[in-house]
Amino acid sequence: MRYQGPAYRAHDPRWSWSPTSGDGARLHGGRFNIKGTATLYLALDLVTAVNEYCQGLGLRLVHPATIVSYLVECDDIEDLTDTATLTRLGVKRSDLDCAWIGVRAPALSQALGERLRKTAAGIIVPSFAPGTAPNAKNLVLWRWGAHLPYKVETYDPQRRLPRNDSSWRR
Repeated sequence: MRYQGPAYRAHDPRWSWSPTSGDGARLHGGRFNIKGTATLYLALDLVTAVNEYCQGLGLRLVHPATIVSYLVECDDIEDLTDTATLTRLGVKRSDLDCAWIGVRAPALSQALGERLRKTAAGIIVPSFAPGTAPNAKNLVLWRWGAHLPYKVETYDPQRRLPRNDSSWRR
């Protein structure tokens, strides 16, 4: 399927100069990628982006964040919130919502990501962040760039995002 629409992410301000890099996931791994695989994790609504950033740490006190909006036009997306797609791919919802942090071998969700990234640019998945609505969704991308068919660009018409990391150098 093609996803065309907005997406959002709350970033640590230290990385706001490179909002489309996917390097954090490459360095640390993520729910749907093993270490070494650059992956861009986006939310499909603003509230989910904040919940993903907070990860259950509560909304009373929140670490500083930079909220970034994205304009996405991306082909080859598998919608893993759709029951028919899950069945076609032989995926169980429990494969998506498995433990992955601190798991030695690739977690089920990471192994699924490795399998799907061979044929898909990304996936739409439920958000598993504490406090999210039952219909909250994320867009996870393994292929993206400045051009179609995997176009992702930040929405920054007034160029408010920093262009480099000079603010953070010591």
